[in-house]
Amino acid sequence: MDIDLELLKRLSALLREEGLSELTLVEGGRRITLKRELPRGTEGQAPAAPPREEAQPREERCHVIRSPLVGTFWRRPNPDSPPFVEVGDRVEEGQTLCVIESMKVMNEIRADVGGVVEEILVEDGSPVEYGQPLFKLVPE
Repeated sequence: MDIDLELLKRLSALLREEGLSELTLVEGGRRITLKRELPRGTEGQAPAAPPREEAQPREERCHVIRSPLVGTFWRRPNPDSPPFVEVGDRVEEGQTLCVIESMKVMNEIRADVGGVVEEILVEDGSPVEYGQPLFKLVPE
């Protein structure tokens, strides 16, 4: 079996960014499991977020929603529906912002913070990479 080093790097980055101790990917006939030891007392905790300062300019206070997977970015649930969100919309934590189609599966991408949509960074129907910025939100 050939080892895709780029895939391993992306999976390792995901493991660190999400504060996970274990990650398993099953794809086709292969299974990849990555494990790492977390410092004691941090199991199940998300990585600490940097403190938010109100004195920062609006652009610097933006929270970036990134793609958790590789696929095709869609702003609406189907071609006849309106987009999930527009610039200027107020969104709640957990609200669907878009879908990413990957391997013929539609994956809803939800806001991890409440706020106002400052910018939509990807065109509808465009391919996206893991970690690619999708939206900028100004947290409230």
